[in-house]
Order: sequence, then C-alpha cells, then structure tokens
Amino acid sequence: MEKTKILVVDDEARMRKLVGDFLHREGYMVLEASDGMEAMEVFYRERDIGVVILDVMMPRMDGWQTCREIRQTSEVPIIMLTARSEERDELQGFAIGVDEYISKPFSPKILVARVEAILRRSAGGGGEVLDVGGIVIDKAAHQVSIDGTEVVLSYKEFELLTYFAQNQGLALSREKILNHVWNYDYFGDARTIDTHVKKLRNKLGSKGDYIKTVWGMGYKFEVEA
Repeated sequence: MEKTKILVVDDEARMRKLVGDFLHREGYMVLEASDGMEAMEVFYRERDIGVVILDVMMPRMDGWQTCREIRQTSEVPIIMLTARSEERDELQGFAIGVDEYISKPFSPKILVARVEAILRRSAGGGGEVLDVGGIVIDKAAHQVSIDGTEVVLSYKEFELLTYFAQNQGLALSREKILNHVWNYDYFGDARTIDTHVKKLRNKLGSKGDYIKTVWGMGYKFEVEA
C-alpha cells in the first residue's frame, strides 16, 4: 500500500526533523521544504500530497502567500503552524483556506493525531451520498454538485456543508459546529464559523439561502419547499 505523502514546510531544520520523525514512525512519507517557494516547487512536482503542514513565518514566501498559491489549484488539507495565537491571524488564515491551526510550542503526538484525523475524515464516509434540495454531497468522492454542476469546496467547507445537511432543521450553536466539524475543542473566537459560512453561502449560489442564521446562537440548514 502506497504511503500517504505529507509536506512539511518550515524554515527551521530542527522543527522539520522533529515533525518528520514522528510522521515517519506512523508510516507516512514526509517531504520537506524550507520556505514557501521551495514548498510550491515540491507541491507542483508531487501532485498526490495528502496534507500540507505549513509554518507562517518564513523567508522569501511566508505561510499566508503559500496557502493562497496552493488554494489556486488544490483543496488539499492545510495545517498551519504559528507562534502567534492572535484572533485576527487565525480568522485571516481560515478566510484564505487554512483547515487547522496548531500553535507553537506543540506536542508532536498531537500534530500526528490531527493529521490522522484530517485524513480519516477526508477519506469519506463509506460511499454515502446525500441529496438535499438539489445539492448532492458525495462523501466518498469528497465532491459536491448543485443541479448537476460540480462546486469546488475547500476541505472545511465540505465538512461544514455535510454537517449541516446531516442535521437539517436543527438549530446548531457555533460551539457545537466547531466541536463537530473541527473535531476538537477550539479555543479561539467562534466567528471562525461565520467566516466559513459566508464563503460557503457564496459558493452555493441561490441555495446558500438554505443556511439560515439563528441570531444569538448559530445556524440552521433548512431546505425551502
């Protein structure tokens, strides 16, 4: 069985080795890059990368720009490593397509667990297909189509839409959505959800109206009759 490729991008060789050693032990193939420009060279050469682990502060091309470059052609899950935990930085990252955040210093075992969780969830759900109001969600293929036309969603947008569709008619708090979609207790501001919902609504076009705002609480997915 072919090993899943993980691209680790960090300008600190010590950090790349630490993360790489733990991932190697779990059976992953680790690719390394010391900055964003080198990362893009590796990314375009190796088109079957499963997860990108990306540091924010790097020379030549930082993590933000690297994320934007990747998102132009791919929805591969991106885990961002950051020494800062400021709310505006995390919201900016989610807005441009970051899927997970891990603040330095961190436990390599936790990082590996996050990688495993994100790969497990992106692997699909046993071929299940959801059809809700003209939105077809193919969990195994990780694809969404609206009235027969494919819609390109990021990893988190797909997870969010699937969660909404599986809980039609239920009022869901932001905290509940975070705990289910992100699959861990998120300690940042719940406005992360608002950022993703706004982008998801735009991509769904007129069917974005299915996602109703429950003022003071969160959201509800309701297909119009």
